[in-house]
Amino acid sequence: MSASFGFVPVVPPFVGAQQEESVVAGYAEALIARGGERVHPRDLSVAMPLFYLVATGGTESVVMDLRAKRAQTAPTEPVVLIAHPGNNSLPAALEVLARLQQDGEHGRILYLHGPDDAAGYARVEQAVADIACQRALAGSRIGLIGDPSDWLVASSPAGDTVRGTWGPQVVPIAMEELTSRLEAIGPDDVAETTASFVEGATGVIEPSLAELTDVARVYAALRALTEDFELDALTVRCFDLVLNLETTGCFALAELTDTGVIAGCEGDLVSTVGLLWARELLGETPWMANPAQLDEAANTLWLAHCTVPRTIVDSYRLRSHFESGLGVGIQGELPLGPVTLLRIGGTRMERLWLAEGEIVRTGDAENLCRTQIQVKLASGHVNELLRAPLGNHLVVVTGHHAQHLLTWWEMFVS
Repeated sequence: MSASFGFVPVVPPFVGAQQEESVVAGYAEALIARGGERVHPRDLSVAMPLFYLVATGGTESVVMDLRAKRAQTAPTEPVVLIAHPGNNSLPAALEVLARLQQDGEHGRILYLHGPDDAAGYARVEQAVADIACQRALAGSRIGLIGDPSDWLVASSPAGDTVRGTWGPQVVPIAMEELTSRLEAIGPDDVAETTASFVEGATGVIEPSLAELTDVARVYAALRALTEDFELDALTVRCFDLVLNLETTGCFALAELTDTGVIAGCEGDLVSTVGLLWARELLGETPWMANPAQLDEAANTLWLAHCTVPRTIVDSYRLRSHFESGLGVGIQGELPLGPVTLLRIGGTRMERLWLAEGEIVRTGDAENLCRTQIQVKLASGHVNELLRAPLGNHLVVVTGHHAQHLLTWWEMFVS
């Protein structure tokens, strides 16, 4: 099995090799069995994530020195300290993390109750996966096609802000790049996509065949852009498609997300980062939606949008786009059950709102966007959205994941 992380045992200078082995041997063996590789202090430039096994007390300055050397090749890597019950390991780790946090660095202590602590080693493996998510985000490219929609007054960060806080590179792309590709795509080029889209639906209400064909053409054009610009995600000023071309991006964004390219609406970079984060960290397909209505007494809210990935719904109908009555919107039926809601915000995208709850109803109201769910919160309260909102759109992901998301955010962002 190839190693997925490295660990360097840390002892003070006065501890000899034999004494070091008597302390760390059991832990080292267990870490190696779970994908770790023992790293010598002179080999700190390894490409894989590197953890510090704090063997004894008196190692505080040694860890700080090792971290300074490691930072030359991995400056954004959080400092993960592995502590254990003996030899003053834990107090040394506490002192180190306190100093790192004073210096504005991120880190975490993983405490092992002993060499046989299965739950503790599971936390080590989770930390490895969390760093893999950070690296995936840092290596991602998000295409911003057109400017953010004019109404996103709290959700239009600069590309440098996205890069600096969350990692992805924002790639500005003019709307003309999209329209020029769209013009080159004819109905015959998307006939198979159109047919599949229609055949999978339980009904087609408003859209004509021409409108169905046009949204398939938008998907093909956006797919071409993802390949041309090597994008992992994108977000589109999609109302320009409505106003200028009388078509919609709702199907295209859903299909891109279902086929591996996270796609956000309205040029909303903040929500697109949230979508990408949820997918990379949790492995779930996320959905972006508007909080349309809420009930403080019942602690419920309705979420709605005219697009939804088809892989997360039980069924769907093809409708018009709600606000314009044009093009194609997707009216999906999400399964009832547990969900997590999240929203990133703040001037540096450094803030986070999380809540867990249950989808208790789906809807088909004609005065809301087409896909609609009612969520009853079990953690968090809907009045938080009224008192201190971070913006409009929320990200919805199946399952209860708030603690995992919060732990990651505290380690890498807060």
